[in-house]
Amino acid sequence: MVTWNMNGKVSYEDLEVLVGTNRRFNLLVIGLQEVPRCNIKQLLQSALDNTHCLLGKTIMQSLQLYVFGPKNSESFTKELKADKQSIGGCGGLIRRKKGAVAISINFKGIQMVFISCHLSAHEHNVEKRNSQCRHLSHSLFSKHRNIERAAQITVWLGDLNYRIQGIDTIPARNLIHNDLHGQLLTSKDQLLQEAERGQIFEGYCEGTLAFKPTYKYNVGSSNYDTSYKIRVPSWTDRILFKLEDGCNIDATLRSYDSMDHIDSSDHKPVKAHLCVKVKKEKMHHQ
Repeated sequence: MVTWNMNGKVSYEDLEVLVGTNRRFNLLVIGLQEVPRCNIKQLLQSALDNTHCLLGKTIMQSLQLYVFGPKNSESFTKELKADKQSIGGCGGLIRRKKGAVAISINFKGIQMVFISCHLSAHEHNVEKRNSQCRHLSHSLFSKHRNIERAAQITVWLGDLNYRIQGIDTIPARNLIHNDLHGQLLTSKDQLLQEAERGQIFEGYCEGTLAFKPTYKYNVGSSNYDTSYKIRVPSWTDRILFKLEDGCNIDATLRSYDSMDHIDSSDHKPVKAHLCVKVKKEKMHHQ
């Protein structure tokens, strides 16, 4: 799974890196924000070099979600549905549509829901983002409530826009430079704080934020923002997942990392490798 805010720009070379060369996965889920006006589906399909085929997509202007599976895997796919929900923003020339796009899919007998979102920006909008999370969660697939109940695993990925607060940009950058961000900055992360307060993502899991904050970079580099705003670096781009209570699957997060060598945007992509398996039924002996 990958999430990336493209900042209205496209680099085919970066898309090739995004999909990678290791194709030993059943599903590749790609959530994109601030997508430029171009045929991203065709570019992704070309980058995948025909090893994978498109199983489902949902597009709301600059907010897009794609699910790819191995070639000839369509027979394993059932009950695919898509939905979208706007919460504002500019999706036209500015390409900053806010909201969420979602896909529900049954793949190899496992019912999954993927939600790619782009929430409101700026550090002070914490409660607004919390409200948007709750609204999107209740609104998506509201006409198909059986989907929400049936989902065995739900994944949120996107530019959630939660920021680091309570520290100035220079001290924060010094911690990152000295590889201390994982120890000393995560406590200042708004998403983790709000989840701890029970405001958002109840029951969801996320990998450790061992990678550097993914926003905001100077485009074309791995240097943090040097504009007049000199923003505090933040983990705006996230992937979280939840298993439904009592479901018969196990999920193991094998990796959770940023892709720092991609530099065509002011965001770094974030990727997660999630291994999902149906539990083996225990044999009962009398």
